[in-house]
Amino acid sequence: MAEVDGQEKTEQATSKKLSDSRDKGQVAKSMELNSLSVFGSGLIIIYLIKNFMGVKFHDFSVELLGSMEKLDVNKTILQTYFLKWVLFFFTIISPILIVILVVSLVTNIAQVGFKFSTHALKPEFGKFNPLKGLKNIFFSTRSSVEILKSIAKIFIIGLFTYFLLEKIIKDTTLLVQLTLEETIAFMIDAAFSLVWKIVLFFVALAGIDFAFQKFKFKKDMMMTKQEVKEEFKQQEGDPHIKARIRRQMLSMARKRMMKDVPKADVVITNPTHFAVAIKYEINSDSAPKVVAKGMDELAQRIKKVALENNVPIHEDKELARALYKSTEVGDLIPTKLFKAVAQILAYIFQMKKLKKKKSIV
Repeated sequence: MAEVDGQEKTEQATSKKLSDSRDKGQVAKSMELNSLSVFGSGLIIIYLIKNFMGVKFHDFSVELLGSMEKLDVNKTILQTYFLKWVLFFFTIISPILIVILVVSLVTNIAQVGFKFSTHALKPEFGKFNPLKGLKNIFFSTRSSVEILKSIAKIFIIGLFTYFLLEKIIKDTTLLVQLTLEETIAFMIDAAFSLVWKIVLFFVALAGIDFAFQKFKFKKDMMMTKQEVKEEFKQQEGDPHIKARIRRQMLSMARKRMMKDVPKADVVITNPTHFAVAIKYEINSDSAPKVVAKGMDELAQRIKKVALENNVPIHEDKELARALYKSTEVGDLIPTKLFKAVAQILAYIFQMKKLKKKKSIV
């Protein structure tokens, strides 16, 4: 297993790493598959238009050879035949080139999908390091595999060529008895006999290479546990920073909440674990509202602020627990608890009225 800074690459590549690698042009791609598509498509199009090519070769050869005896070589004649040769060449070659270009693009897109990125075009001066280049050429797994593939291709293609050409050379002794059209047809058939067998070898080689490139790319893209953690931090933010931010936000929320406790009409407690401060504006609120709540230490702080600001404290264990669990700060009292809270508020408001009357008297 590969290692980075002493850590083994045991984790599969994340979607972000794969996407970043794709932007950089680092994808699992088999050059042998590209070679096969170019070679095979060229062969197929040549096979399909071989009669057309034969006719063109025949006509051009007859015209050229037939005029050799009476040909007056001069600048005009040479320019004329040069233009004819260029036109003949592009008439024959252009369909093949167009098909090869289209198939090459389709093969690349089929392997890696369509993605336009300028990252691969950016200059990287590190690539011009000769020592690194020599290391990649002679000591890398990729270069070793490419060398072995090249040797195998040369060896097998050489064998094919030797055995097939041996038979073709023997058959060429019969060419003196053939017409020009038959000679051209023989040459084309002999070439296809050789090429089709080479294509079969390329098919097997491309399949093996494609599977190998996929395997190697997946292995190269693997990550260490630390790399996965670092990437998660980059995407989601550092957990420690996020936790600190949450604590700060919670602290600020509590400070705002504690400022509302003096405005409450009553604080309902159980009396040690829970405290819920409630306010009710008769003219504007449809129901009593929770303006502060807390448990344990925070509950004691709410009670302390309430006492300091003469906010009534009502002890009701069940109601305090129910309010704490079923509401958040800013929520209206649930319907099922409205009656119990309303009774407490009614009592509180009645007591406030009596105090006002006594103070007036």
